[in-house]
Amino acid sequence: MAKINIINLVGARPQIIKASAISRAIRSKFSSKINELIVHTGQHYDRELSQVFFDELEIPKPHYNLGVGSARHGKQTGLMLTGIEEVLLSENPDCLMLYGDTNSTLAGALAAVKQHFPVVHVEAGLRSFNKSMPEEINRIVSDISSTLLFAPTNEAFKNLIAEGFRPENSPPYNINNPKIYLTGDIMYDNTLFFSSLAEKKKAHLLDKLKIGRNEFVLVTIHRDINTDDILRLNTILTTLLNLAEESKLVFVMPLHPRTSLSLKNNLEELLNKLNKSKYIRIIPPVSFLEMTFLEMTSRMIITDSGGVQKESHFFKKPCIVLRKETEWVELIKNGTAMLADADPALITAAFNFYLNKSLDLEYPAFYGDGKTAEFILKEVLMMFE
Repeated sequence: MAKINIINLVGARPQIIKASAISRAIRSKFSSKINELIVHTGQHYDRELSQVFFDELEIPKPHYNLGVGSARHGKQTGLMLTGIEEVLLSENPDCLMLYGDTNSTLAGALAAVKQHFPVVHVEAGLRSFNKSMPEEINRIVSDISSTLLFAPTNEAFKNLIAEGFRPENSPPYNINNPKIYLTGDIMYDNTLFFSSLAEKKKAHLLDKLKIGRNEFVLVTIHRDINTDDILRLNTILTTLLNLAEESKLVFVMPLHPRTSLSLKNNLEELLNKLNKSKYIRIIPPVSFLEMTFLEMTSRMIITDSGGVQKESHFFKKPCIVLRKETEWVELIKNGTAMLADADPALITAAFNFYLNKSLDLEYPAFYGDGKTAEFILKEVLMMFE
């Protein structure tokens, strides 16, 4: 069989990380069978949120960088759609592989399906059941545009079946006869691969921050429902400041550019309080290895990120979710994560519970065996045999 050509589409930071597992597996196990073409939409345009990840994860330089950058949803998605379509028509790949639920994912799915290129969706079937979230629309449209759908969890797999996808479909697979798989989570591949490297290269971070292992709370806030709603952002950060002061635990906060801008423009007084507190460490965006190390060595994680919720489970850390719902429902059912929204009472109750009960929690193996990338690539190859 001739080598197949795969476009590996990325745009946001989490997609770069996920794509690194696929790229690594191609280079180490499938280089004689697969040619990889990396296309970067440029959705995350800040160096700390994009280029440093390619460097640190040793991913090949993108063959195309569309340089779209930040914009409103319609403009950003439209520019990506145009750019991806041009690449598809120029390169004529065998399939397009995309990840998750961002505008890059949506644009890639639409561009490919309309030009009749098979779409491979990694992280298919995830649902928060809140269609007011842009990510939820992106997930649904990407799934119905895909030929191969790789669900990372049992819940995601069941969601696809509930929406009419049939696991018994047989080849040949196409947009009208798609194949769904239960695979495990590709980020677990990366956790196993990079955790020892993070330990080796980033241990100095704790000395720099003047904190010890398991003596701090890691906080990440980046979703627009929290950063663009000034009342929500003020409520969340004021609550966290109070909890830090009362518990005398250090809260480490790598600030996303959107969060930083919102604070500077709208909540300068609160930002000053945070900076003056001896228990708050506001730091710039961190690299993947730095984030991995902070997750590994934290006592608890507070986040609105879907990916960080999973990673908290990988590293056996309790997680407070600053959202009304989550696509990772198995974590909530298991009790190792709690939904707190922007409610001070819920955030405080979850924090106090985990502060006292964290050693009693159990972390089942929800996310596979760490070989998800290899499984995905084997199935993609079978489609072309």
